[in-house]
Amino acid sequence: MRICSLLPSATEILYALGLGDSVVGVTHECDFPAGAATKPVLIRPRVDPHAAAGEIDRQVGELVARGESIYAVDVELLRSLEPDLIVTQDLCHVCAASPDDLAAALTRLPKMTRVLTLTPHSLTDVWNDIRKVGDATQRRREAQGIAITLEQRVAAIEAKVALAKTRPRVLCLEWLDPFYVGGHWVPEMVAKAGGLDVLGRAGEPSFRVTEGQVAASRAEVALVMPCGFSVKRIATEYNSASFPDGYRRLSAVREQRVFAVNANSYFSRPGPRLAEGVAVLAHLFHPDLFPTPPPASSIQRLQA
Repeated sequence: MRICSLLPSATEILYALGLGDSVVGVTHECDFPAGAATKPVLIRPRVDPHAAAGEIDRQVGELVARGESIYAVDVELLRSLEPDLIVTQDLCHVCAASPDDLAAALTRLPKMTRVLTLTPHSLTDVWNDIRKVGDATQRRREAQGIAITLEQRVAAIEAKVALAKTRPRVLCLEWLDPFYVGGHWVPEMVAKAGGLDVLGRAGEPSFRVTEGQVAASRAEVALVMPCGFSVKRIATEYNSASFPDGYRRLSAVREQRVFAVNANSYFSRPGPRLAEGVAVLAHLFHPDLFPTPPPASSIQRLQA
């Protein structure tokens, strides 16, 4: 089977199922595992991914206002790869290519190609998407095993945090210019790790918030997790961001509990590593219960 993956999380799922050799095309963001980065790139952004957060927001806004796609599909490369299966998403048209981006290209393929569209809103949806990919690739047993293992890992963390005496108030900033808070599975991850997301809405998309809402959040922990950014880049963006005066008075800031977290690896992409993301959060919220620190590349304490 020849498979093209149009979103990084699907690429991770395919590799986890042992299908790396069957993946013949990916996106510019497919960087995990390492072998994925060697595959032909089918999707590229029409905005500058290296620009500052505010400039990226401006470019995206202009494209959306003109009714234009944020992503460009290499139609000729897609034709030459002759995929049997294309895995895409219909969740966030800013974060990854969507069926709309693919529609015109499909009409030019030389053969009928199956398209699997994933639209997860919760951790359960993500684990079930692993099963869907397994069904579509004749790897049902492997997919079921992976999904059960991930479910059990998160359940074990959730059971342990039930022993915690308190649950910190958590602010999850998915973008800094303008401010957005994380949605979909992120508030659920916070809850399962023993925290309380003060602005996000579980199962719903991320959304823009005001400076006043940020300042009034009474957050005891702040997570800075811009979609698509590494920890190092998050630190750079944070240091140049403009925050309201009230932000400095949050206990999260005063007590130095503001953390850059590796969104690409553990939070933004709805794939297997979300379970590790819950473990990262559990350590940050309840280090007494979860004393083992996560990988150094996953978090960085930020200074106000």
